[in-house]
Parts: sequence; C-alpha cells; structure tokens
Amino acid sequence: MQLLYSWFRRHPTVADAVWAGLLFLVCLLEGVSQLHTNRDHADTGGIPYPMTAFAVISVVLCVLLVLRRRYPDVTVGVAIAVGLAQVAFHWSPISADAALLVIAYTAAAFAHVWMSRLTLLVGTLAGPMFFYRFATGVDHRTLTNAVLSLIASSPFILSWVLGRLTRIRRAYYMELEDRAARLERERDAQAKVAVAAERARIARELHDVVAHNVSVMIVQADGASYVMDSSPEQAKQALGTIASTGRQALEEMRRLLGLLRSADSVGEYVPQPGVEQLPDLLEQVRTAGLPVAFSVEGEPRELPRGVELTAYRIVQEALTNARKHGGPEASATVRIRFEERSVEMLIEDNGRGASAQLARDGGEDGFGHGLIGMRERVGMVGGTLDAGPRDGGGFRINAVLPLAPSRRPSTAPST
Repeated sequence: MQLLYSWFRRHPTVADAVWAGLLFLVCLLEGVSQLHTNRDHADTGGIPYPMTAFAVISVVLCVLLVLRRRYPDVTVGVAIAVGLAQVAFHWSPISADAALLVIAYTAAAFAHVWMSRLTLLVGTLAGPMFFYRFATGVDHRTLTNAVLSLIASSPFILSWVLGRLTRIRRAYYMELEDRAARLERERDAQAKVAVAAERARIARELHDVVAHNVSVMIVQADGASYVMDSSPEQAKQALGTIASTGRQALEEMRRLLGLLRSADSVGEYVPQPGVEQLPDLLEQVRTAGLPVAFSVEGEPRELPRGVELTAYRIVQEALTNARKHGGPEASATVRIRFEERSVEMLIEDNGRGASAQLARDGGEDGFGHGLIGMRERVGMVGGTLDAGPRDGGGFRINAVLPLAPSRRPSTAPST
C-alpha cells in the first residue's frame, strides 16, 4: 500500500485521471437515470433536461480534473465559465459539479495569485447565486437568506482554504530545501577555505623547515670543504652537524606529511616544536657560525600550542635570514619578554643590512614566504609584527603575541 501511495505521489496526473474516471462513471449512471426521467417528462408533456448540456458539462469537468495540475490557470478559468453557464441557463447541479470543489482547491494551491483570489470571490458568490436561482419556497427574511447563502458557499470556501494551506506548506518545504541547499553550498565553501588554509599552513611549515635546515647544511658543507685538508677533525664535526640537521629536517617533514594522511597515522610523528625547543635551535644556529645571545624577561608561563609554534617559527625564520644575509661578522640577539596578557619577541642582528630589502620582498627566497609567512602566523593568533632595518645597521623583528591571563608559571627555556 505504501509503495502504491508513493507511486501516485510521483505521478499526480495519473491519480487525477483515476479520480476523474470514477467521477465519469458516476456521471454515466446519473445520465442513464436522467434519460429515463426526461422520457417520463416527455410522455407527460413536461420539460426534459438538456442531455447535450449534461454530457458536455460532465466531459469538460472530468477533463479539467485531469489537467488541473498541468494547466491550473486555464483549468480554473474554464471551470468558472462552466459554473456561471449552469446558473445562467438554469441548469440544475449534477454529479460532475463535485469537480468544481477540486478546482477551487487547485486555484488556491497551484494557480496564480490573481486567479486564486478570483476563485475565492466566485466561490463566495456561488452560494447566493445557487440559493436565489434554484431554491423555492424559502423564507425571504434577510438573516435567514444570508445564513443559507453562507452554508451553500462553505464547501467552496473550505476547499479554497485547504488549497491555500497546501500552497503555504509547499512554499515552506521549498524554503527548507533552498535553505538546505544553501547551507550545503556554504559548507562546501567553508571546507574549501579550510583546505586552502591548511595547505597554506603546511606550505609555511615546509618553508621554515627547508629554509632553516638546508641553509645550515649548506653552511656546514662549505666549511667542511674549506678545512677538509687543513683540519680533518673540524670537517668531521661539520659533517656530523650536516647529518644531525638532515635527520631533524626529515623528522619534521615526516610530521608535516603525516598531517595529509589518515588520523590513525598522525600520532606516529613528533609533536610540533615550541618555546622549549628554542635552546636546541639556538645551539644549531651557533654551530652554523652565527653567534646568538638569548634572554628571557618576566615570569615564564605556559603558552598555547599555536602561540608556541608561532614563536618558534618566527625566531627560526629571523635567525635564518640573519645567518644568510648578515655577513661573516654578524651576530644576533633574541629576547623574549612575558607580560600579563602577551609575550613579546625581539630578534635583532647587526649584519650588513641586505636582509632588509630581501625581507620586504618576502624573504630570502624571493617567493613571498619569509616576512609574509611571519605576518600570517602572527595574524592567526591575533598578534602584531613590526619588521624593518635597525638603527646602526642590521635588521630587527618585533612580534607581540596576545595571551590569556596567567594561571600558572612554566619553566623558562635556558641556553
């Protein structure tokens, strides 16, 4: 039964045709009965019922019942004309007139607004027209006539109201479907934005890993080749630094690539670096030939993971630029100051100043991943970044990262 009901809902015209067929059978039975009645009227000298009009009205109304969903405005207009013709020619109501109630429902549910309002007006007047045209022997007091007219019009009005409720419900469902489709589109757009943001984040991470570790390896390789003959022991130490730096870079790249894999495999990779790893980073930079002074001011505290990673990457990027562009006699200072609601980082070098222009162009590689990457990282945590040439030569980077109010102290990184 449920399958049959679902099938008819998917094929409403077929359902209307079935109901029209049943109504037509009723009209045939009424026509046979009316034919015998007309013969009796003829034998007694009475006025026979117009059978031609009966047949035409029955066929037209049944056909309109089938076509009412496909051509609602035309169907309603023809039905109104048929009803008015019956009243004008004094044709008594017949069984096929039951289709007029369905047409009134169709006008309110499917036709245009102006046709729906016209149908309501005609349906409201149908009772008075029927009452004064066909009723006989009725009390002609005004109140009684009004009540009887209202009763006669109520089937049309109720059919119209039911159709109006159907239209409202259909519009509500369409609005829900439109809203669901809009939300789905917004969800897809947000997913694309999230994917783009994740790709940008991974690109920044890869840039930081490659730029820092590869530059250390290049410096150590150049130094090893320079002292290979004169000081084999120093060359051996440089090669060891290259190997350890390469392993560190490989571990970080494995971690980043693990983010692109399934969630089950992400846990196999090392965690993201933070402030605690700064001493190892500074030692690596010093080994590569850049003297670095490190100081911590204020009371150290536990930082959110996003702020820790941002702080680590800013120091890493700044020291990488200083080592590559500061010159052979350059040195750098890193100062971290903990405030109640922020942590301030100041990285300065006294190099020859060439890094200033390179940083303005986007970093040491010229592809927009240096200073731009720093600004993106700082912006993601709601901080500010000030970068530019330092008085007296060199370059400075000052970053302020906001924090929540302090809850408990944390061990400061030592060098």
